[in-house]
Amino acid sequence: MNGLVTLLPFIVLIGVMFLMTRSAKRKQQQAAAMRDQMEPGTGVRTIGGLYATVKEVREDTVLLEVAPGQHSLFAKNAVGAVLEPEEYERIVHGGTSGDLKSGSAPVVPDDASELADADEQAGDGKLDLGKDSGAKADEDAGTDAKRDGDTDSK
Repeated sequence: MNGLVTLLPFIVLIGVMFLMTRSAKRKQQQAAAMRDQMEPGTGVRTIGGLYATVKEVREDTVLLEVAPGQHSLFAKNAVGAVLEPEEYERIVHGGTSGDLKSGSAPVVPDDASELADADEQAGDGKLDLGKDSGAKADEDAGTDAKRDGDTDSK
C-alpha cells in the first residue's frame, strides 16, 4: 500500500503528459489541415500579424502578395490563419466585399481643411483653440507667479 502511494504522483504525471501530448498533436494536425486549404487568391494572416493574399503554394513555402505588386516568400509554418474572404476584406479594406464593390467606402480628406466647421472658416481665418482672452491670460499669469513664490510679478 505504501508503494502505491509513492507511485501515484508519477502515474498522474504520466497521464497528464499523455493528455498534453495528444492535445498538442491535435493542434498540429489542425494547423496542417488549415495550411492545406491555402490556394492562390486566399487571404491569410502570418504569425507575425501580416495580412496578405496567397499567390503561389509550393511544397514548404508560400508566395504572398503583401501589397499590390509586392511579393514575399514565406515558410508555410509562418502562416497563422487562413481567412474567409469576407473576414479578409473586412480586416484589410475596412468593410465587406459588397461594401467595396458598391463604392461606399469612406472618403478620407487629403488635409484637415474639410474637418473644420463651416462657421469657423467663415470668421477671420483664425481658429479658437480654447485660449483665454489676453487680459484674462495676463491675470492668470500673475496668479500663477504668486503661487510659485515669485513676488515680483507684473
